[in-house]
Amino acid sequence: MSASPINRTREYFLLILLACLWGSSYLLIRIGVETIPPASLVALRVSVAAFVLLIVVWRQGYRLPTDLPTWRNFAIQSFFNSFGAWTLLAWGQQYVESGLATVLNSTSPIFVFLLTWLITRHETVTIRKIAGAFIGLAGVILIIGVDALQSLGQQVVAQLAILASAMLYGYAAINGRKFASLPSTVTAAGVMISACAVLIPASLIIDQPWTLSPSIESLTAVVILGTFGTALALLLYFRLINTLGSLGTASQSYLRMGVGVMLGIVVLGEQFSFIVGLGILTAILGVALINIPSKSR
Repeated sequence: MSASPINRTREYFLLILLACLWGSSYLLIRIGVETIPPASLVALRVSVAAFVLLIVVWRQGYRLPTDLPTWRNFAIQSFFNSFGAWTLLAWGQQYVESGLATVLNSTSPIFVFLLTWLITRHETVTIRKIAGAFIGLAGVILIIGVDALQSLGQQVVAQLAILASAMLYGYAAINGRKFASLPSTVTAAGVMISACAVLIPASLIIDQPWTLSPSIESLTAVVILGTFGTALALLLYFRLINTLGSLGTASQSYLRMGVGVMLGIVVLGEQFSFIVGLGILTAILGVALINIPSKSR
């Protein structure tokens, strides 16, 4: 049974909210890495998120699963959603210009389409949806700047690593359907706890965080990032997978790029141009084409 118009309106609002939360992450990360190295920043981010989510789970009266298969699925989802995708992206960004890296990392809706069409077939794929996926990507290219594509084909291994990161994000939106029977708070907490099990030891080895002197601004940014850009965002993410589907949820990657750019303009005084505005409108059109429900027969 399809969702009522009122429910779909609410889900679209939550999709926009998710894009805003993840879009603001770029600014918060930029502030955080000023005095906190990337590995420690990510470890602190998921630790804050796990702590917040555990409090929510406790307040809701839920309990975390105790069976090994569920925790194995949490660990797999965590690899797709966080540390696996983040590692590939971070490595690739060392060799690829930031503009091109952003475009390549925004291709996750296209990977969701391809994986759904060729392998999983778990939801209906239409010409309109795939058109929306490519139109949304075109919007991202306009936002970042067409010049960002000039180095496409150089540093091929690094570019493939970033594409692989996008593919992991895409598959995360498909694999997340496995947790439909669990409350989204429990799923999000389990995924973040699994991420902590990998990222905290990694940060201890790489950064020796006890030797760091992070600023109050950086710590505040990471706490906000963990609470809202991670904990709350994951709650919305797992909910939307069950309501808008994998491709619909993945489409927020186009919206969050526009959010990130607008925050840079408002907060950091970066320049706004007609092309950027056109790109944002194009990205919104792509997301709309992906998420508009098909007419029932």
